[in-house]
Amino acid sequence: MRFDGRTALVTGAARGQGRSHAVAFAREGADVAPPTSSLPLRVATPMMFNEATYATFSPQNPTKEAVAEMLLPWHAVPRPWVEPEEVSRVVLFLASDDAGGITGSTYTVDMGFTSR
Repeated sequence: MRFDGRTALVTGAARGQGRSHAVAFAREGADVAPPTSSLPLRVATPMMFNEATYATFSPQNPTKEAVAEMLLPWHAVPRPWVEPEEVSRVVLFLASDDAGGITGSTYTVDMGFTSR
């Protein structure tokens, strides 16, 4: 079956079985866009901004400000978390025609956390 002109979103496309699926779809003509790899606890969403998360990161002072201060040294970019729009821009790029040559890759949006 040919997938010319279609985009396949493949989870786990950077390794293992997901990578095999990404390559197979690409051979059949699909543009393959893996989801962005990010650290979800560091994206500015309700998943990050809640009392349970504050208590996990900073038990002595469970506040947004305390968590922000604690996270800053962990990142190469001096900000405590990624904005959701930053992740969205990467995903939109990967789904666009401009990313037609990108297949089976992972893009980490984490302010340099994994590079340190």
